[in-house]
Parts: sequence; C-alpha cells; structure tokens
Amino acid sequence: MPLPAHLQALLSPAAYPHAVAAVHLIETHISWVFVAGDYAYKIKKPVDFGFLDFSSLEKRRFCCKEEVRLNRRLAPATYLDVVAVTAAGIGGDGAALEWAVRMRAFPADATLDRETVVTPEQIDAIADRVAVFHDGIERAPAGSAYGAPEKLMYPVRENFRQIRALRLPPPGMDEVRERIDHLEDWSEREYRRLTPHFAARQADGFVRECHGDLHLGNIAWVDGKPLIFDCIEFNPSLRFIDVVSEVAFLCMDLIARGRESLAWRFLNRWLEHSGDYAGLAALRFYMVYRAMVRAKVAGLRATQGDSGGAAELCRYLALAERLRQPGRAALILMHGYSGAGKTWQSQRLLEGLGALRLRSDVERKRLYRLPALAESRVAGDIYTAEATRRTFGHLRDLAARLLTEGYPVIVDATFLGRPQRDLFTRMAEAGALSWRLASIEADADLLRRRIRERKTRRDDASEADLAVLEDQLAHADPLDAGELAHRIALPADGDAEVAICQLAAALGLVPVADTPHP
Repeated sequence: MPLPAHLQALLSPAAYPHAVAAVHLIETHISWVFVAGDYAYKIKKPVDFGFLDFSSLEKRRFCCKEEVRLNRRLAPATYLDVVAVTAAGIGGDGAALEWAVRMRAFPADATLDRETVVTPEQIDAIADRVAVFHDGIERAPAGSAYGAPEKLMYPVRENFRQIRALRLPPPGMDEVRERIDHLEDWSEREYRRLTPHFAARQADGFVRECHGDLHLGNIAWVDGKPLIFDCIEFNPSLRFIDVVSEVAFLCMDLIARGRESLAWRFLNRWLEHSGDYAGLAALRFYMVYRAMVRAKVAGLRATQGDSGGAAELCRYLALAERLRQPGRAALILMHGYSGAGKTWQSQRLLEGLGALRLRSDVERKRLYRLPALAESRVAGDIYTAEATRRTFGHLRDLAARLLTEGYPVIVDATFLGRPQRDLFTRMAEAGALSWRLASIEADADLLRRRIRERKTRRDDASEADLAVLEDQLAHADPLDAGELAHRIALPADGDAEVAICQLAAALGLVPVADTPHP
C-alpha cells in the first residue's frame, strides 16, 4: 500500500521532537513503522480485513492504546505511549492526522527470525518467559464466549474463507484450491472430535489473555534476554485463547524454519513449567490452524505486491499438510542409576526423535505443589514408598494419555525397580505399542563424582545424594530376559546421534532432520 501523503513528512528527520540522523521505514501488511533514532513509531494502516478493522481514525487510536497496554506485560521498557501525528510531525501542534505507538527502538536484526542460528539457551529462556507469562495473565471472564468451541472455530473457518477470496497473481488459486479443501475437511473433523476437549479447557481456565502472535519475528534478543513484542491488540477473540494455541504457534514457526528439534525443546521446557500435558490433545489442530494463519498473511502480502507471497502461501499449505498427519506412539523408559546422565541423554533424544518427556523428579514435586528446583523438605518427606507409588502412577497416567494422542513418550526415571518397570511395559504391551529401555551404563566412581557436582551446582530437580546412590547400587532389580530383549545400551558419555538412530529404527520413528532456513 502506498504511503499516504500526510505521512510522507515522517520520512524526514525534521518531523521528530528528538535528534534523528535518518529515518528507516518498515512496512507490514497492517502497519508502517518509522524507526527514527532511539525510537520507533508504529502507525496502523487504514485497512479492514474482517478479523482486523483499522478503517477509522478513532479505531486506530483505540488499538494503539490497547497495543501499549497489552505489550507492556512482556516488554514494559519498550512500549512507551501513544502520540499524535499532526501536520507538524510527531506530537506537534494541530489536529491529529494519525496516531502512533511510540516504542524504544532496538536493532531490526535483533529479531530471531533473522538469525541463522537460534541457540538452545535462547529457546530455554523463551520457554521460561512464556510459561511465567501464561501463569500470571488474566483468565477469560466468567460467562464470556472466549474459548467456547464454536467461537474458537470461527477464525479457523475464516482463514479458509479469506484465503479462497484472495486475488493472487498467476497461477493464482487454482493449484491450491483442492489442497485447501482437504485441510478444511480435516480441521472440521478434528473440531468435532475435540469439541468436548475445547469446552473443558474453557471451563478449567486455560483460555487466557495471551500474546496471540507468538513467532520468531515477534521475539528479539536484546541484552542477553528475549524481548517478546507486538501482541494482538486488534481482536480480543484472537488474544483470549487456549495457552496451548499460543505454544503451538511458536512450535509451528520453528518447524517452518527447519528447526524442529528446537520446537520439541521449547514445548518440553514449557510443559515442565506448566504441567499442562492435557492440553496437547489439540496441539496438532492448533499447529495446522497457525500454519494457515501464516498462509493467509502471505497471501495478503501477495495481493499488496509482495512477489514472494504466493510461494510462501504454498509453503505453509505444505507444512499444514504435514502437521495434520497422525504421529506414531512409542514408549522409551530411561534406565540407570542417579548421576548416569539420563536427563542429559533424554533431552537429546526428545529433540532428535520429536518426543515428549516426563521427568519423575519434576512430576513428583508437582504432585506436592513444589517448584522443580525446590528442596523437598519444605513439604515433608516426598520420597516415601507411598509417595513413590503415587508418583509412578501419575507418570503412567500421563504417558498413557500422550500415547493415546500418538506421541512418542520418554519417561525419565531410574526404573531400577521391577514393579515400576512393569507398570509401564504392561501398559505398552496391552496397547500393542512399541517400547524400549534406554539403559545408561556408567561406573560407580563416575556416578559418585557427578552427584557431588550436581549437589554443588543445585541446578537440577533431582535431589538424589550419595546415600541414595549407594542404596540403588545395592538394591537395584536386574533386568529379566524379556526386558533385556527391549534394552538399548547407551554409554554415559555416548554419542546421542547413535542412540537416536538406534531407537528410531527399533520403534519405527523418523528422526528429526533440521534444515534451517530464514
């Protein structure tokens, strides 16, 4: 869209009430952003896409105020205020010709969609930030329609309708219409299957005032921390959503960028914080929906003259087709003494196999309402025989639910006792599911050294000390012949890639193959 005449003046440094050497204009399908010195000014385009209506000056002013209010939750130092754009420039005398959100500028190349390498440490920091954010934000008001099944399905259906209505340059819609029909049919079937789930999520308080547009382009890395910005301010129905829908957006975006291992890392890290494994029943549904959102945005850009928009639309259609495919359920039980490196190995397995991990140390504390790194003595003895029975029953129930949804599941526990192993292996065999014991071998001296180091660092949920280890060494139940037939031995310092390939071959899984691209 051409820059209106009354905004042309903002391309000059003289239009600003502070020192500006040069002005840089960034355009999206819904806004113009003028980066001027230490500040950026975001002005909304006068467009009406149905899901978004900036068609009047007053509507644009309201949405500017909402943008500041909402984004201060995650970026309080970045979103400053709303200022008038007059004939005299930013904040000048005279009537407001436009309204702008004034932000503290950060380097344009700081957003993670521009990075060729996104590190695991960055993903962990983002997951931690998002989990804390989700825990503290407002729930949908009681009695509201937000998150109700029919309300939730409306934007899903609108995506398909709006994509079909696009007037794309040749070859246009003919080559993708059939693909859209199949994706829409799948979405409708999943919606019918999941309707009770959606209703329960709304009733249980998982529909919250989220960010709504959580992808790498809206996350910058500034001063060694994630800066999450540009949430949805223009439509509360797209903001009051299930927290898993929010998580699904970033997972989809990472997969779309060829970084699937990081998507599984992010998801598992968020789950360890939230414990919201029940929400994963709709994860694939939401990921397909989010891929279609990006397809629609690409199509809108194509109609505004973006030469690559049509190709990007097709790329997201292909991703949605992939994401709708059912997964393959399989069970992996980590097996080994405390200090063997089960959590380290299982982290690499979950990223390499695209799996969900359940950690006994984390879930035990969750059952007793303790943070993962809390010392258990504040809640009494959570390591009694009864507490252990309760913990493993909880882990089995979680694993069963996730396996039913078609996910590979890794259970990270010592599994040194035969009764604990039987609880899971019988469940797997009753469901005709493939399973393996990932057994980590380490000598006792190495185990003792690692436990001493871990107790010094105090950075892990495990509270096993040397006394616990010595008891394990003395009393572990040996594997029987049937278990040995399902055992894959992993050296304590072994190559994770070898373990991934072994387990993938044994369980019929396809290893994650990252192919990063911008």
